[in-house]
Amino acid sequence: MSPLAAEDLSMFGRDPWWLVAIKAVFCFAFLMVTVLFSIVWERKVVAWMQLRIGPNRHGPWGMLQSLADGIKLMLKEDLVVKRADKVIYVLAPIVAAIPAFMAIAVIPFGPANNQISIFGQRTTMQLTDLPIAMLYILAVASVGIYGIVLAGWSSGSTYPLLGGLRSCAQMISYEIAMGAAFASVFLYSGSMSTSTIVEAQGDRWYILLLPVSFLLYIVTMVGETNRAPFDMPESEGDLVGGFNTEYSSIKFALFMLAEYVNMVTVSAVATTLFLGGWRAPWPISTFWEGANQGWWPMLWFVLKVQLLLFFFIWLRGTLPRVRYDQLMKLGWKVLIPVSVVWLMLVATVRTLRNENVDFAGIVLYVGGGVLAVLLLSFVVDIFRDKKATAAASEAEDLRGEHPPGFDPMAGGFPVPPLPGQTLPPVPRRRSRQERELIVSGGVDTASDGKEADGV
Repeated sequence: MSPLAAEDLSMFGRDPWWLVAIKAVFCFAFLMVTVLFSIVWERKVVAWMQLRIGPNRHGPWGMLQSLADGIKLMLKEDLVVKRADKVIYVLAPIVAAIPAFMAIAVIPFGPANNQISIFGQRTTMQLTDLPIAMLYILAVASVGIYGIVLAGWSSGSTYPLLGGLRSCAQMISYEIAMGAAFASVFLYSGSMSTSTIVEAQGDRWYILLLPVSFLLYIVTMVGETNRAPFDMPESEGDLVGGFNTEYSSIKFALFMLAEYVNMVTVSAVATTLFLGGWRAPWPISTFWEGANQGWWPMLWFVLKVQLLLFFFIWLRGTLPRVRYDQLMKLGWKVLIPVSVVWLMLVATVRTLRNENVDFAGIVLYVGGGVLAVLLLSFVVDIFRDKKATAAASEAEDLRGEHPPGFDPMAGGFPVPPLPGQTLPPVPRRRSRQERELIVSGGVDTASDGKEADGV
């Protein structure tokens, strides 16, 4: 476990204005090129998973397909629906896209103490850093969601409004668990500065020290970017297209751009917090001393980001979309309680380590607390189940009969059963022998037998 890193941000804020402009343009270009590549890569990987070819016309191996799609969207007719609030309708895509580019400003591409030379000027491989850089990232991510909410509201249509409301509820649900996952990293690193957090992972990456925090963040970053299987705000099956249903041309392209830029941003944050940031992987860093010097750190950073982007693509090609109630249940009843309990355990371990308690004592205290909580929850579940069973039996005794059967088509259309109601039994399916009799023209059911006897 590495000691708390000393927070030294004196090397930032000294660049001349032209160097700041160059670094800002590089961050913008890095995001745009990564997005163009990610779109083609996603279509290629999903096609490979589904035994298809994928884009293969524009450019070598179809690599310019996303660029062709962007040009096509710019040349499409830009429509504004009649019932829309036109000012908010036009402003929403801009509000969604601009904050997506802002978080990359505090992401380190290389070590702060190993500066590079650009036109003879020594500088860090990071645009800037703040003592509260991670809070800045959370704030920027929260602003971007307003674009989706405003797009759904200003369209003047039902389905976009539902998509905007879903996105707002989803963001609130998953950002709480995301903040708790960040807090565990803050406790171990002793800082909210991104460069300091990476420096604190010199001996061991936080994915090994804080595996639960990493898993929590991986789930929440998928929910935060509205990606499958958590793409509720734009689910085509029930909302046509969700919040962007009424958008076309360049405004629709801005929403797509914001989604993919957010994917790159959350992948960069995961790399910075849990995967060692710009540090070379373990086998390489042991036998090559120059792996974390010069321009090499940028290569390791980009490879880690691409690995996480592949994880996004793999999820989309593998898992089906969950129901909205399952999405909310996962956020409020699973992720938030687990993140809070894990944060308490991490804080307890850090406190015991600061008081020089040995490892055996830490395991004893933490393990005893976990067992006590599990035992208490087990006892509560037993008494709750007994109480529910007793209440159900008492209700049946008062009625003197079993509850009436449930007819899902009573209202003219199928509805799910309420709590306490059960669906009628499914009609018996024909066996293989009966299906063979039908094919051969024989008697297949008892009713057919009666008809054959003339009944």
